[in-house]
Amino acid sequence: MNTVDSDSQNDNSKSSTERENQRATGRRLLALDAARGLAVIGMFLQHFALNERNAFVAGNTTLLFVLCGGISYSIMAQRMKERGEAETIFRSKMLARAVFVDVIGYFLIILNTPYGIILPAYAAMFVLGLVLINRSTRVLVYTTLVLWLFAPPLMILGMSYFSGTYLFQDIAGGPMSALALAPAFVAGMTIARFNLSNKRVAMTLACVGFVMLIIGKLLAIYVLPDLTTSFEAWLVRVQPSSPTPIDEYAIWPNNVTPPLMWHMLLQTAPHTASTFQTMIGVGIAFVVIGLTFLVPRKISVMLTPFASVGRVALTMYAAQFIIVWVLTLFGIDYGLSEVPLGDLIVIIVTLVIGSIIALMPNGPLESIMRRFDRIFSSFGSASTK
Repeated sequence: MNTVDSDSQNDNSKSSTERENQRATGRRLLALDAARGLAVIGMFLQHFALNERNAFVAGNTTLLFVLCGGISYSIMAQRMKERGEAETIFRSKMLARAVFVDVIGYFLIILNTPYGIILPAYAAMFVLGLVLINRSTRVLVYTTLVLWLFAPPLMILGMSYFSGTYLFQDIAGGPMSALALAPAFVAGMTIARFNLSNKRVAMTLACVGFVMLIIGKLLAIYVLPDLTTSFEAWLVRVQPSSPTPIDEYAIWPNNVTPPLMWHMLLQTAPHTASTFQTMIGVGIAFVVIGLTFLVPRKISVMLTPFASVGRVALTMYAAQFIIVWVLTLFGIDYGLSEVPLGDLIVIIVTLVIGSIIALMPNGPLESIMRRFDRIFSSFGSASTK
């Protein structure tokens, strides 16, 4: 009888612990989806109603989007490991998603809208992230710092050496490549190792992000302008004014121009992917993530509309380019930057569209992607038997 009572108490204790974990996980995902939703809304603002009032979203929402992707990537790996699923299943799933996201990205590129598409770079990060997924938190921190310093010059080299080779460009050729965005993605993988639902952790993250933002802004205002002038003057002296004509039929790398965009290393403009622009953008992303996780549970319902957009982020991301393409075909001006409260209109419309789509079990592209990766993960599970 005592044994039965003891077993029932253990079961009750276990079930209550599981319920607590489920509630914590649900809250964690709500805050993360809300942050991702804010990133998507920021992109809509940038493309449809950018003005002086909301200029801070330009470029920074991309880094927030990528950071959230790194967090989700790491959380998914942790969950599958906790469920005892084979590592090959996760690898198969991520490779499948990389292929799917890459195809969607190239479809959007074919539409030839005036905006850059990060999905091919996103797909490359899904694959490259497999190298780091089982590494320690310390390794992830060091990798983030190394990428912060060395990714900018390497992606500038890639702009020259990988020009015309689209796959390599997506990996390391310019500010919209995987290499340029990797510091934010790996930073997301890193902070996912911590319990963001813990108030102290969330507050620390927000404070670190605020410090990064302030340092980046102070450097941009007081240090980088003079440093940029001196650096560009030096570049003019050491770089040839008229590069030697390149023989297109020469073997690689003799058929590419030398890199001439080194001045980007000291820029803080959107989508320059310099160390300083990344510091500012990731700092803002840390603040947003920290604040969303700090929202008290009693009023967490205020995050729901933004989380709805975040849950269908891939569909919403693709939708903005399709909307631009359709409106351009019909000759309709889609810019609302000069319209009174145009940015507020864009925010409301984005929230409404996202909330309607989120009424479905999954967004259209999210559903197709899950079916697609389920096929490949089943191959992975079969190979382990």
